[in-house]
Amino acid sequence: MPAPAVKKNESAIKRTRQTEKRTIRNRSVKSMLKTLIKNVETEVSNKSTEGVKTALGKAIIAIDKAAQKGVIHKSTASRKVSRLTKLVNSALPSEAA
Repeated sequence: MPAPAVKKNESAIKRTRQTEKRTIRNRSVKSMLKTLIKNVETEVSNKSTEGVKTALGKAIIAIDKAAQKGVIHKSTASRKVSRLTKLVNSALPSEAA
Protein backbone atom coordinates (compact mmCIF):
# COMPACT_ATOMS: atom_id res chain seq x y z
CA MET A 1 0.00 0.00 0.00
CA PRO A 2 1.54 3.33 -1.02
CA ALA A 3 2.11 6.00 1.59
CA PRO A 4 -0.80 8.46 1.85
CA ALA A 5 -0.27 11.90 0.36
CA VAL A 6 0.68 14.59 2.86
CA LYS A 7 -2.28 16.84 3.61
CA LYS A 8 -1.77 20.58 3.51
CA ASN A 9 -4.50 22.08 5.68
CA GLU A 10 -5.93 21.43 9.13
CA SER A 11 -9.35 20.29 7.97
CA ALA A 12 -7.85 17.68 5.64
CA ILE A 13 -5.63 16.43 8.44
CA LYS A 14 -8.63 16.19 10.79
CA ARG A 15 -10.68 14.38 8.13
CA THR A 16 -7.89 11.84 7.72
CA ARG A 17 -7.76 11.32 11.47
CA GLN A 18 -11.53 10.83 11.67
CA THR A 19 -11.52 8.41 8.74
CA GLU A 20 -8.84 6.28 10.35
CA LYS A 21 -10.81 6.08 13.62
CA ARG A 22 -14.03 5.18 11.83
CA THR A 23 -12.28 2.57 9.70
CA ILE A 24 -10.93 0.82 12.76
CA ARG A 25 -14.30 0.95 14.53
CA ASN A 26 -16.23 -0.27 11.47
CA ARG A 27 -13.77 -3.09 10.86
CA SER A 28 -14.20 -4.23 14.44
CA VAL A 29 -18.00 -4.18 14.23
CA LYS A 30 -18.05 -6.05 10.91
CA SER A 31 -15.71 -8.69 12.30
CA MET A 32 -17.95 -9.14 15.33
CA LEU A 33 -21.00 -9.50 13.06
CA LYS A 34 -19.29 -12.22 11.03
CA THR A 35 -18.41 -14.08 14.23
CA LEU A 36 -21.97 -13.87 15.57
CA ILE A 37 -23.39 -15.08 12.25
CA LYS A 38 -20.97 -18.02 12.25
CA ASN A 39 -22.04 -18.82 15.81
CA VAL A 40 -25.66 -19.07 14.67
CA GLU A 41 -24.68 -21.34 11.77
CA THR A 42 -22.63 -23.54 14.11
CA GLU A 43 -25.50 -23.87 16.57
CA VAL A 44 -27.86 -24.78 13.72
CA SER A 45 -25.48 -27.50 12.55
CA ASN A 46 -25.27 -28.80 16.15
CA LYS A 47 -29.08 -28.78 16.33
CA SER A 48 -28.99 -27.10 19.74
CA THR A 49 -32.38 -25.42 20.14
CA GLU A 50 -31.49 -23.24 23.13
CA GLY A 51 -28.10 -22.36 21.69
CA VAL A 52 -29.67 -21.33 18.40
CA LYS A 53 -32.19 -19.07 20.11
CA THR A 54 -29.57 -17.20 22.13
CA ALA A 55 -27.11 -16.99 19.24
CA LEU A 56 -29.81 -15.72 16.86
CA GLY A 57 -30.98 -13.14 19.38
CA LYS A 58 -27.46 -11.80 19.88
CA ALA A 59 -26.80 -11.73 16.15
CA ILE A 60 -30.02 -9.84 15.36
CA ILE A 61 -29.34 -7.23 18.04
CA ALA A 62 -25.78 -6.70 16.78
CA ILE A 63 -26.89 -6.47 13.14
CA ASP A 64 -29.59 -3.92 13.97
CA LYS A 65 -27.13 -1.84 16.01
CA ALA A 66 -24.60 -1.87 13.19
CA ALA A 67 -27.25 -0.65 10.76
CA GLN A 68 -28.37 2.03 13.20
CA LYS A 69 -24.79 3.30 13.55
CA GLY A 70 -24.29 3.30 9.78
CA VAL A 71 -21.68 0.55 9.67
CA ILE A 72 -23.87 -1.45 7.28
CA HIS A 73 -26.85 -0.34 5.23
CA LYS A 74 -30.31 -0.97 6.65
CA SER A 75 -31.27 -3.15 3.67
CA THR A 76 -28.17 -5.25 4.19
CA ALA A 77 -29.07 -5.65 7.85
CA SER A 78 -32.62 -6.65 6.96
CA ARG A 79 -31.36 -9.21 4.44
CA LYS A 80 -28.91 -10.74 6.93
CA VAL A 81 -31.57 -11.01 9.65
CA SER A 82 -34.04 -12.52 7.20
CA ARG A 83 -31.60 -15.14 5.95
CA LEU A 84 -30.50 -16.10 9.46
CA THR A 85 -34.09 -16.42 10.64
CA LYS A 86 -34.99 -18.47 7.58
CA LEU A 87 -32.00 -20.75 8.21
CA VAL A 88 -32.98 -21.30 11.84
CA ASN A 89 -36.64 -21.93 11.01
CA SER A 90 -35.86 -24.43 8.26
CA ALA A 91 -33.20 -26.32 10.22
CA LEU A 92 -34.99 -26.75 13.53
CA PRO A 93 -38.31 -28.49 14.07
CA SER A 94 -41.29 -26.22 14.47
CA GLU A 95 -42.34 -25.58 18.05
CA ALA A 96 -45.89 -24.64 17.04
CA ALA A 97 -46.83 -28.28 16.43
